[in-house]
Amino acid sequence: MTKTNNIGLDIAKNIFAACTQDEKGKTLEAKRLNRGQVLPWFANQNPSLVGMEACGGAHYWAREIVKLGHEVRIIPPQYVKPYVTRNKSDRLDARAIARALREPDIPAVSVASQENQDAQVLHRIRSRLVRERTALVNQLRGFLLEYGIALPKKIGKAREGFQKLIQEPAEALSLTFRTLLEEHWKELCEKDHKIEIYTEKIESLVENDPAGVRARAIRGVGALSASALLIKLRHESTYRNGRHFSASLGLTPRHDGTGGKIRLKGMSKRGDRYLRTLLIHGARSVVAHVANKNDGLSLWIKKLIERRGTNKAVVAIANKNARIAWHLIVKEETYNPRLATDRSLKVA
Repeated sequence: MTKTNNIGLDIAKNIFAACTQDEKGKTLEAKRLNRGQVLPWFANQNPSLVGMEACGGAHYWAREIVKLGHEVRIIPPQYVKPYVTRNKSDRLDARAIARALREPDIPAVSVASQENQDAQVLHRIRSRLVRERTALVNQLRGFLLEYGIALPKKIGKAREGFQKLIQEPAEALSLTFRTLLEEHWKELCEKDHKIEIYTEKIESLVENDPAGVRARAIRGVGALSASALLIKLRHESTYRNGRHFSASLGLTPRHDGTGGKIRLKGMSKRGDRYLRTLLIHGARSVVAHVANKNDGLSLWIKKLIERRGTNKAVVAIANKNARIAWHLIVKEETYNPRLATDRSLKVA
């Protein structure tokens, strides 16, 4: 029976480095490959465990190498760095990756399908457009402040103020500035239109996915959050349970200690910042509308706010929603509001 080797692959734009080690960690081969040689070289190797750092192009190469009969593990870079024993180079990085594969406790990133990457691109483009729109509004507010006109911070109120100034220009504004304001207003409208288009595309993906429909049943989880959760949770093997998933998003407390004493601090803020932000915003929306509700979840939230304060309650709701989403997407369960508040039932 052929023994499985570990192959560390250091990915680059054009020149790749591969290091093959046996089960005892002895280096069998160190290879320098250009982009066109990578797949033919792996096609001639015995089925092996292949490791690579999580970086641009990793998911593409992982999918292609899996097709050739190998098992692929994508490792976060911070877990590879301790295995680089000397100066940094592509060859040493490949060897460090191969060494890291022998450590069973190192977490791996699941290999994303092409559909998941497509959905992720939609999120990234929409996020960029939102940042550009925010920057444009802030710039216009700053310009108007120089002319003695102060507009509110909220983008909706600021948009109303811009539109009013275009329809009824203030005397302090010159003809040149009015022209510039109209041009920037058109640009703002274009940004709004593009954001709406990408939002509709994401909503369509969620509506056509049964798991996405189940995730949207959670209070505080909208189309954007549901789509991001689907991207993150498509592979069950990545996270052992809901608690593990929530911790990976940085929604659990940091802790340190010595002498047997453990000190809990604020949330760790590790992992996927984008998804964590969506869950936090969704939780804030839940808290904002909980005052006049008397269902089990609302009563639990009210007591939590009284006991711990609003901010900690928001994080606790985001944590709970992440754990529930793991069950709905990975285990394909149906959302049950009673399980979200029944403290006698332990949910992983």
